[in-house]
Amino acid sequence: MEIERLVKMANDIGAFFRAEADRTQAAQAVATHLKKFWDPRMRRQIVAHHASGGAGLQFPASEGVALLAEEMQSK
Repeated sequence: MEIERLVKMANDIGAFFRAEADRTQAAQAVATHLKKFWDPRMRRQIVAHHASGGAGLQFPASEGVALLAEEMQSK
């Protein structure tokens, strides 16, 4: 899938959780959503994009992807 599309999707998910009062909870909610509903290939692509600078990712999507990356590395 094109990375621009994944970034847009991640930002859309992040926009939903942005209303969360706690920034950490918002980022965790994004990470949880990506783990539950995104295909592993999509998760690997967005994590790789984040590792290379994460152009276009906005809060809380960027922080959620960072949490996902940490989790993927620990496995």
